[in-house]
Amino acid sequence: MITAFILRSLDRRISIAIAILIAIAFLVPLSNLLLPETSALHVPTYLMSLFGKYLTYALLALALDLVWGYCGILSLGHGAFFALGGYAMGMYLMRQIGTRGTYGNPILPDFMVFLNWKELPWFWYGFDHFWFAMIMVLAAPGLLAFIFGWFAFRSRVNGVYLSIITQAMTYALLLAFFRNDMGFGGNNGLTDFKDILGFNIQADGTRATLFAITALLLALALMLSSAIVRSKFGKVLVGVRDAESRTRFLGYRVEHMKLFVFVVSAMMAGIAGALYVPQIGIINPGEFAPANSIEVVIWTAVGGRATLIGPIIGAILVNGGKTIFTGLFPSFWLFALGGLFVAVTLFLPKGIVGTAAQYIGNGRQPETEGRGRRSQQDHSGGGVRA
Repeated sequence: MITAFILRSLDRRISIAIAILIAIAFLVPLSNLLLPETSALHVPTYLMSLFGKYLTYALLALALDLVWGYCGILSLGHGAFFALGGYAMGMYLMRQIGTRGTYGNPILPDFMVFLNWKELPWFWYGFDHFWFAMIMVLAAPGLLAFIFGWFAFRSRVNGVYLSIITQAMTYALLLAFFRNDMGFGGNNGLTDFKDILGFNIQADGTRATLFAITALLLALALMLSSAIVRSKFGKVLVGVRDAESRTRFLGYRVEHMKLFVFVVSAMMAGIAGALYVPQIGIINPGEFAPANSIEVVIWTAVGGRATLIGPIIGAILVNGGKTIFTGLFPSFWLFALGGLFVAVTLFLPKGIVGTAAQYIGNGRQPETEGRGRRSQQDHSGGGVRA
């Protein structure tokens, strides 16, 4: 029943995007594993991991679009949810190192041995099990979003004030995780991972599997997001975005609706962070930096807010450009990024996908209107030459 509802909620563009992601999930790993390196169609492992990182960013941008594009919540703290999911995965990977660490301690990670910790902190218990880590990937960002949203939405904090306190939240977490006594590796974070579920994390097969899982989960998140925004609940969310006071006057519990979509979005961001860590090989407090959350807003705006597909495209294009231009012009990339955001705001306010959809719609509209006018004239007898 749920599957049928989700499938009915897919429009043509979403269906095509999901099909492309599923195809990428299989074709890219197969190209990496089966084709020889001399083949023009062979995808190198480093390039596959780089694309995998872009897809995790795309999932993060999709999570932001769900709350910003369809509910009007401009969160400047989604980097915090991303980082929490990443730390949950990183803690699991650290527990898998065991005696293979620099100090050979079977229980304590290397940084704890270096800092003279005598026993494992209680909040590390359970992370030697993959299933527990996956629960925490969802629970940690979801619980933070629930607590934060419960107080913020009940207090009817909106607009720029909400954006400011979301950024304050992620900055506070940045400062906390930088402290060595927090038990998360301090400034260096968590790294030197060995394996995941018993498989060598550096092996080509593991890298290919991680890429495929990332692409498939992005497709699943896109399907779920489409089901939410195209449902009756999603229509009310748009009403909250455009006229919150009027929607509240109609009897809807606006704060509950905001809280629900905010928590779902935070969990999606946590999953993105968990997929990011094993492919990049490190997680540190820098992921909490407010600038990272602002970048997510830029990806979403460039691709097209309230389009679902747009943020995915924006995240891939901007980060692809970042990879290229930081190598060519490392001193000017940040200026280019700021200029890109200004240019999009001025000339493409609906983003790439939104502007393209509007252009296509305007291209079709005159023909339709012309047919309507000709039909009206034929029925009225006017416009016919003798």
